[in-house]
Amino acid sequence: MSTAELMDFDEAIEKFEPVLGFEVHIELGTKTKMFSAAPNGFGDAPNTNVSPVCLGLPGSLPVVNEQAVRYSISLGLALGCSIAESSSFARKNYFYPDLAKNYQISQFDEPIAFEGEVEVELSDGSIRRIPIERAHMEEDAGKLTHVGTSGRIQGADHSLVDYNRAGVPLVEIVTHPIFGAGALAPEIAKAYVATIRDIVISLGISEARMERGNLRCDANVSLRPYGQEKLGTRTETKNVNSMRSVERAVRYEIRRQAAILEAGGTITQETRHWHEDTGTTSAGRPKSDADDYRYFPEPDLLPVVPSADLIDELRAALPEPPAARRRRLKAEWDFTDLEFQDVQNGGLVNEVAATIAAGASPAAARKWWTGEISRLANARGDEPTSLITPQSVAELTKLVDDGTLTDKLARQVLEGVIDGEGTPSDVVDKRGLAVVSDDGALIAAIDDALAAQPDVMQKIKDGKVQAAGAIIGAVMKAMRGQADAARVRELILERASE
Repeated sequence: MSTAELMDFDEAIEKFEPVLGFEVHIELGTKTKMFSAAPNGFGDAPNTNVSPVCLGLPGSLPVVNEQAVRYSISLGLALGCSIAESSSFARKNYFYPDLAKNYQISQFDEPIAFEGEVEVELSDGSIRRIPIERAHMEEDAGKLTHVGTSGRIQGADHSLVDYNRAGVPLVEIVTHPIFGAGALAPEIAKAYVATIRDIVISLGISEARMERGNLRCDANVSLRPYGQEKLGTRTETKNVNSMRSVERAVRYEIRRQAAILEAGGTITQETRHWHEDTGTTSAGRPKSDADDYRYFPEPDLLPVVPSADLIDELRAALPEPPAARRRRLKAEWDFTDLEFQDVQNGGLVNEVAATIAAGASPAAARKWWTGEISRLANARGDEPTSLITPQSVAELTKLVDDGTLTDKLARQVLEGVIDGEGTPSDVVDKRGLAVVSDDGALIAAIDDALAAQPDVMQKIKDGKVQAAGAIIGAVMKAMRGQADAARVRELILERASE
């Protein structure tokens, strides 16, 4: 469907009520996989972090990862869920090339956590409560790399299978239908995923890096005429890999579905693929209901029966809720509502906090994350958090504070760090970008500038101190912006007083 065929968003909201639902998958940061001792790592050579269990070889038997269970209970508690006295695993039957067993070990009718609620704060400070149906444990599938011009399944010549991710522990968080979103539906989608990410990171159970697939969101959207009780047919946009894309995907689906319904068409219940480059979705496969997966109890695993003492222990260890933490940090950092809103809307609260903890001032941390880093991320189509670490940002601000770099030079250093040239100090050394404070070099550059503009010195001596700006500019240009401008000014005024 072309953009011209989409309904205007405001018109779509006026005609139809959007109903949302989200399935967020969290990869848990355990050392080993969910049901085997194979390493749980990212970025290793394909098909090296494998075992007979995650390859589905005959005779191999799964064993539950205790740490993954503890992490899952902690997450359930943080979501306000009840923890099941007993939960069991089931086999979810479907075939994909990256699912070696031809079934996935998951939880069906007895999840580890159920019936919770999450508070989501929107950009205007209002709070929406998102109802959680369940959070259940399961294993991840492998990963397909589609070989062709686009890197996507559409138009690929063939696909390669990497089983390193097969068996990685997952928690899938499923919401109840979300009503009453209206025109705020896209923002609620983004804010919900950001909130889940904050919770997961605060618990220390996952890196939750969307660009790595640690956190993936399936966004369900349906429309119905206002006043109609029956839900519309939903679509599920799969594995959207950034908070910005979640927002865009929900907005697109609302516009697409509204145009179809207005024209008298029907919505197909299906999965859809999100295309970051075009900002559109395309049809995937018909969406299956639970019956189609032929769930049945996993015969090789006993139920998980956590003790009351374990649940109490994990509940007592829960960190400060993200919303309360944000309010506290705003006060500690002395940010205005608008300043903190910029940080929050960018999903950068954790990054700014980590940068401050690494030694940067709150003002400098906010400035770099919401400014130049976000600008570069937008230009590259990435998330700011994927470009640079808080520790490197703190080091960059220190180099500015101690006079080693000007802001202009620091921006060049930032680009070098993002391009993989090393730490900020490494980039300064390799590119020779440090500010020149040596008086001898500065005086020589000043003399050259004065020789080219001999009338400027007399103007300064006559009291027109602002005339020094012409010499400072010439010195900065001659020294490629690396002169200490404040020291240049001091030297010029000292020369004028002689």
